[in-house]
Amino acid sequence: MTKFQGTGVAIITPFHDDLTVDYKALVDLVDYNIVNGTDYIVISGTTGESVTITSEEKQQIVATIVKANDHRVPLVIGIGGNNTADVIREIEATDLSEMDAILSVSPYYSKPTQEGIYQHFRAISRVCPVDIIMYNVPGRTSSNMTPETILRLSEDFDNIIAVKEAGNNMHQYLKLLRDKPDNFSVISGDDDLVLGVVLAGGAGVISVIGQALPKQFSKMIRLGLEGKAKEAYAIHFQLMELTRLIFSENNPAGIKAVLDALELAKSNVRLPLVEASISLKKDIKDALQVLD
Repeated sequence: MTKFQGTGVAIITPFHDDLTVDYKALVDLVDYNIVNGTDYIVISGTTGESVTITSEEKQQIVATIVKANDHRVPLVIGIGGNNTADVIREIEATDLSEMDAILSVSPYYSKPTQEGIYQHFRAISRVCPVDIIMYNVPGRTSSNMTPETILRLSEDFDNIIAVKEAGNNMHQYLKLLRDKPDNFSVISGDDDLVLGVVLAGGAGVISVIGQALPKQFSKMIRLGLEGKAKEAYAIHFQLMELTRLIFSENNPAGIKAVLDALELAKSNVRLPLVEASISLKKDIKDALQVLD
């Protein structure tokens, strides 16, 4: 499971002021992350504003990242939804030859039962030609995948290899880590909890803040994987305030404000999202100066 061990980043989609995709900034951001220690890249996730990206843009974003990456790190693409048949059609219509896995969110809005969630991922597993990382994010889906459902899927389907757990619930993390099969990974989707998860046996993180500070964040995760808690927590404490700030209004508005302050990408987002407030942008700049 080393392919998805360490620091993955849920990469943003940079926009010009006219809200067209800024492909140059995207290339620069990919290179910045790889050079500074990011272990793999997740394309078209929540942080990439996938719900307001057209299918044509998604194809171009994928092609741009594949070319910029040049096989340096593994790539994961987000393909998920609350219509199982549509998810299957997208998987079958997508060229996954350059992808190492898909990240597939648990069905949202419909609020299926646990059996419905199980059958959804069972259907996806049967058609997906690459590995599957399930994504549990009840704060967005209004539906929690229980540890029992996650573990049942991990045991029944060989190509379901991991879960990105983002319930911000340490008890659920610990149940998964205690009971999971050896060949199944628990990946944190909570930047504020990830170090504790890694020290308890987690594989790492799919991070938001990590793409802005890949050198520091990936070092913290590596130290955690090595069991060096004191050294890892020293970095965690340094990044703690900035990590809090980027989620205080909306993701990805917060991380885009950080990237704008670092002159890596503009802070533009597409409606119904709006940019971080003036006061949050100031707080972010102040937090970055402390890091410097």
